[in-house]
Amino acid sequence: MKISVSMLSTYLYCPRMLFLQKVLELEEVPKEVLVMGSIRHESFDMANKREEPIITGIGSLDFSYILQLYKQNYSKFLREIIIKNKPNLREVNVSLIEAFKKSWPSLMTEADSRALNVFSFIEKHNVFGKELWEKLIPKIKSEFRVESEQMQLKGVIDKLYLYEDSYVPVEFKTGKMPRDGLWPGHRIQIGAYAMLLEEKFNTQIKEGFVHYLDADEKRHLEINPFLKEEIKSLVHEVQTLIEGRKLPDYCQNKNKCKKCSFSTICYNEEEMEKHLKMAEIIA
Repeated sequence: MKISVSMLSTYLYCPRMLFLQKVLELEEVPKEVLVMGSIRHESFDMANKREEPIITGIGSLDFSYILQLYKQNYSKFLREIIIKNKPNLREVNVSLIEAFKKSWPSLMTEADSRALNVFSFIEKHNVFGKELWEKLIPKIKSEFRVESEQMQLKGVIDKLYLYEDSYVPVEFKTGKMPRDGLWPGHRIQIGAYAMLLEEKFNTQIKEGFVHYLDADEKRHLEINPFLKEEIKSLVHEVQTLIEGRKLPDYCQNKNKCKKCSFSTICYNEEEMEKHLKMAEIIA
């Protein structure tokens, strides 16, 4: 059974949560942090998709002008995304204006970074329009799908940098980032994407990044053989959990439970019994 890379991350965070999602097929109750995280995630995906028309539309070597092009485009699609999420925002009592104000700073930082990258490339190579887009390095792909029958894995990489002879996967995450390094699930996700890319392109992937959007910080991960073996073991564990259909114990870290949108169901014995019976599962 082929599983998604995100399932590995959820399993590491809480096996019981993964069981509720994938075996009992329960959906999370919307929370502000989830809704705003979804909007930020969609916004950065859209920034990648709109990159080509922005770059091919650049007509002069003027940083302020290039930055303004990015800002205008980003502001437009952010409003579109927020309006699309209006029902979810209403459910968590967040106004459209408030959602924009909370989402804009991280997008503005991204616009500044991309504008500077393009400006520097034009300054060095003196190319514009379609030629600029074709020669620009690195290229950026959004929502890049990868899968492997051999690894029994599939996933969608948020952002993929394509260099002349290498590929670098980047995963977007909202919420609190760890003091150092990466959260365990995020580390596994990037490692799994690297392995999938290695198989797809038949080349070594040496590194990846997690971009913690709220802090606007990118954390680096070096890909090594021990990480790959850990991922292979996790794939087997997750497949066993899903196919075995046996309800896991509660998470040992109760702080996770306090923040979890499944907690009202997970700790309600009557509700859980109802869902388990519907799925024909014995706890």
